[in-house]
Amino acid sequence: MTAIDTGTNELLCEVADGVGTVTLNKPEKRNALGDVLTPALRVVLLTLEEDERCGAVVVTGAGRAFCAGGDVSGMGGGRRGADAPLRSHQEAVDELVQRQETLTLRLHELAKPTIAALPGPAAGAGLSIALACDMRIMADSAFVTTAFANIGLSGDYGGSWLLTRLVGPALAKELYMTARRIPAEECLALGIANCVVPFDELQETANELARRIANGPREAIRYMKENVNFALGADLKASLAQEADRMVRCSGTDDHREAVRAFMEKRPPRFNHPA
Repeated sequence: MTAIDTGTNELLCEVADGVGTVTLNKPEKRNALGDVLTPALRVVLLTLEEDERCGAVVVTGAGRAFCAGGDVSGMGGGRRGADAPLRSHQEAVDELVQRQETLTLRLHELAKPTIAALPGPAAGAGLSIALACDMRIMADSAFVTTAFANIGLSGDYGGSWLLTRLVGPALAKELYMTARRIPAEECLALGIANCVVPFDELQETANELARRIANGPREAIRYMKENVNFALGADLKASLAQEADRMVRCSGTDDHREAVRAFMEKRPPRFNHPA
């Protein structure tokens, strides 16, 4: 196991067995985002993307919460302070767009598979972070909520785009407008969660799935993620061209040759990944 320095105790990161584990570490505030944790998270995602030892990423929260979203105590107009310069509407929009693109868009497009492991609630922007991951595993006592209606906001960090593609527009509108809690079993039924397990089994289940993916044919898996993400905004003809390009690329890789040899020899493949 190798610890990665994030620059703050509010965010922990380690790499072991091909898996990079990122832990939001503010359990006393249900791992709420803030001016220290969030910038560190943006940076560590890039660090893991470039780390050849890491083949998959697990994002989780310390204690019994995943992420409560933004810290409400800093909202309501008091966040910037009395001495902060006034911004135009467009400047405020541009700043928020940049913050979103460097977090949930970065997570959605990360060149490695990502798994959110939810020990407890994911709310607001915290839900958006979970939805931006490729898969979600939830403890049976966890729940998610859009939460924004509770504080008179409309939502950010891509949650409306991500949730709509999982559950459809009618249900996404209901979940945003009511901010009701969606328990783990309902998340599973709706396709928000891939798996629901007892709390004590959450981290091992997430790590086992991540290890299986990380120790597979990494280039092919990266292209699988690209193909599915591309298909979200493309027609069938464009998706066929995308698949053809990535398939031909894979056919020339050492992973493909090893997988074929292993299949013919009736043995597990042995992929050559950096340790």
